Amino acid sequence: MQFLFRKIYPELEKHLAEKQITVLTGMRRTGKTTLLLRLMEQVHSENKIYIDLQRADNRELFSEKNYDNILAEIARRGFDVKKKLYIFLDEIQLAPELPGIIKYLYDHNDIKFTVTGSSSYYMKNLFGESLAGRKKIFELYPLDFGEFLIFKKVKSSRRVLDELLARNFDKYEYQSLKGYYDEYIEYGGFPEVALADSFEKKRDLLNDIISSYINIDIAAMADFRKRGDFYNIIKMLASRIGSRLNYEKISSIAGIDATTLKNYMGFFEDTYLIKRVSVFTHNPDREIVKAKKFYFGDTGLANILADLDSGAKFENALFCQLARQGKVAYYSLKDGREIDFIFNDRIGFEAKETPAESDGRDLSQLAKAAGLKDYKLIGRNEAAKFSNYIWGGSIQ
Repeated sequence: MQFLFRKIYPELEKHLAEKQITVLTGMRRTGKTTLLLRLMEQVHSENKIYIDLQRADNRELFSEKNYDNILAEIARRGFDVKKKLYIFLDEIQLAPELPGIIKYLYDHNDIKFTVTGSSSYYMKNLFGESLAGRKKIFELYPLDFGEFLIFKKVKSSRRVLDELLARNFDKYEYQSLKGYYDEYIEYGGFPEVALADSFEKKRDLLNDIISSYINIDIAAMADFRKRGDFYNIIKMLASRIGSRLNYEKISSIAGIDATTLKNYMGFFEDTYLIKRVSVFTHNPDREIVKAKKFYFGDTGLANILADLDSGAKFENALFCQLARQGKVAYYSLKDGREIDFIFNDRIGFEAKETPAESDGRDLSQLAKAAGLKDYKLIGRNEAAKFSNYIWGGSIQ
């Protein structure tokens, strides 16, 4: 099995040595199973077992009311349950009774559990209640641009954002990587999409991913019966990327009440389809009152769902790049002027497809109003006679 490096992997591998349960969650088809199998390969013991819970017979194993019988069945499969045992469970959200079983087996045996699942709500809440203090959660997202380049076998130099603040537009890097960055903006970072060898295949895969999300994830994890409503709302949201959430307006267009829409939005966020972004303010009460913005967790999915303009695609891709590295908020004044992204409460970033000197002056004024010392324009294209900005592809 070919293994292509993910930035989260060293932390996962290090955690294999811990007694705590390793929990890897994220949207489906982001590569969780690949990482799980890679971790299993790194265990220098034959006393290890991989269980795919998408298989009905494997789920049946955990339907036993007597949990000791589950361990007995594992022993019958040839594993020594009296020694250190490594159990790798894939897609545990498909077996809702598992948290209690894992807790019992963890507490009474020398077992290292490493598990994956596709819902942060399930992992952090239902799963968390019964396993408080016994687990560590790792979240896996679609590829960031640095990982995308690794999958493309392209060498690049990853720099932290603080280093980039002191730099200007890098023409050589732009010319070397522009084609890859344009592809990333258009088709996103799902691993199999990045590896597909034609644009037609990439579009087919993205359509399949959103179809699986509607027909499998929603069916398995939510008590929402009108899947058509979900698809229409998702398409509507995709066309409004980067906008402030107006629940009353969207619910009116969609023909559902605002409370139901808010429940849907919570589910979309808990399953990694979207991410809501709060306003940056030094007044916590104002942060609660101000409307949140939202972005899709993968720009490729958003592009399949809506006919986005170039600026919206770039802004969403940039959000994904920044959100992989830290906390992201936005800043807004009463007159409507905004800073697109506030990174880790201290750096202002403004997305401009082709930055101009006037954009830099505007950002400087807004950053001063926000109380930010550090700020920078981020551009997609090369600007004529202006270089005081970071190229988006430099953020890896």
